[in-house]
Amino acid sequence: MSPEIISIIVLVVMFVVATIWPINLGVMGFVAAFLVGTLLGGLSAEGTVSGFPIELFVLLTGVTLLFVIAQNNGTTDLITDWSVSLVRGNLGLMPWIMFALATLLCSVGALSAAGVAIVAPIALQFAAQYRINPLMMGVMVVQGATAGSYSPISPFGVITNGVLSSNDLPQSPGLLFVNSLIFNTLVAALVFVAFGGLGLLRKRADSEEFVEKDTANGSPVNGSNESEEESEESTEEDERGLTPYKGATLVGIALLVVLSLGFQVNVGLAAFTIALGLALIAPNRQEGILGQMPWGVILLVTGILTYVEVLEEIGTIDYVEGLVSATGSPLITALAASYVGGIISAFASTAGILGVALPLIGSVLQDPTIPAIGVVSAVAISSAIVDVSPFSTNGALLLANVQTDERSFFRRLLLWSIFITAVMPLLAWFVFVVIGIP
Repeated sequence: MSPEIISIIVLVVMFVVATIWPINLGVMGFVAAFLVGTLLGGLSAEGTVSGFPIELFVLLTGVTLLFVIAQNNGTTDLITDWSVSLVRGNLGLMPWIMFALATLLCSVGALSAAGVAIVAPIALQFAAQYRINPLMMGVMVVQGATAGSYSPISPFGVITNGVLSSNDLPQSPGLLFVNSLIFNTLVAALVFVAFGGLGLLRKRADSEEFVEKDTANGSPVNGSNESEEESEESTEEDERGLTPYKGATLVGIALLVVLSLGFQVNVGLAAFTIALGLALIAPNRQEGILGQMPWGVILLVTGILTYVEVLEEIGTIDYVEGLVSATGSPLITALAASYVGGIISAFASTAGILGVALPLIGSVLQDPTIPAIGVVSAVAISSAIVDVSPFSTNGALLLANVQTDERSFFRRLLLWSIFITAVMPLLAWFVFVVIGIP
C-alpha cells in the first residue's frame, strides 16, 4: 500500500476515534504528523512540526483573548442588548443581522477569517444569552463571510481573478461576486429554516421567558421589570450599562475592524495589542482570563493542520490532484476540481487552494461548450463554502467562541461540514456548469 493511501487511512481513523471517545483530535494530529512523516515520508522530527500553523494560532489566541476580556467586563452583553433594541426584540432577525454584517465586512476587503473573528464572538454570545441554536448562528456568520468573499476588492476575489489572469484564462469579477453572493445567501436561508429560524421569528426578547432569564442574570432586556430596577443602586445600573471600561473595549473592537480593513494589519497581532491595552487599563480584573481561553480547541485545530501539512510534504495532496487531472470529460473535470477545492480547503487555506484548484480547470475554460465563468464560480464557491469546517480558520473561530459544550458543538459542526462538503460542490457544479446559470 502506498504512503499516500496509508496517510489518508490514518486521517480517517483519527476522525473515527475522536468521534467515539473524548480524545483531542489535535493530539492525534501531532502524533500522526510525527509517525507518518518520519516513518513514511522520510522527514526529520523537526520537519514534521515545521508546518505548525503559527498564523492561525496567533489569530485564534489573540481574538479569543480580546473577546474573553470583552465578555468578562460585560461589553458583549451590552452589544447584544443594543442588537435587541435594533431589531425591536425580534430574535429571528438577529441571525440575518450577523450574516449581513459578515457579508459587508468581507465585501469591502476583510479576509473571510477577519470578518468571522469580529462577528462570531458577538453572535455566539447573543445566541447563548437568548437560547438561539448556536450552530445556526455560527454557520450564518460564516455563510455571510463566504458570501462577500469574492467581491473584486476582497482577498479571495483578488486571488481568483489574479490566478485566472496570470494563466490567460477567462474571468468576470463582477459576475463571480454576484454568483457567490446569491448562492451563499440561499444556503444561509436553508440553514435558517433547517435549524429552527422560522420558529424563532415568532419569539421576542421582551417575552416572559427571556425577561425571566435575563433578570436572573442581572441583565433585563428592553427595560422590563422597571419597578424592581429603579430601586437598585445607581452604581449597579452603571455596571450593567455603558461604563468607561466597556467604552474602551468598544473602541478597541472598532479599532480592530479599522486596522484589519483599512490597513491590512494582522488581525491576531492587533487583537493581542488591544487586549494588552485593555488589561493594563484594569489589571486587577484580569485574574483567570487565560484560564478561560479555549486551549482544547486551539490544540485541536493546530494539531490536525500540522498533519495536513505533512500530507502536503509526502505528496498525498499531489496524489489527489493527479487523480483529478486524469479525467477525460470537461464536465467531470470541473466537478472533480470542485470537490478537490472543497475537500482540501476544509483542512487548509482557501486562498492557497484557489491557486491550486483553478489551474486544474485551465483546459476546461478553453472549451467553448462549457460556461467558463460557471466553472470558475463552481470551483471558487466550493473552495470557500466548506470554511465552516471545524478544521478551517472560520470553523475554528466558531469553536473557540461557542458558549455551549465544545465537544457537542464540535460534533454537530463536523456533521454539518461533512454535509456541506459532500453536497455543495455537486450543487454548485450543477447550477453553474450543467445548467449554466447565469
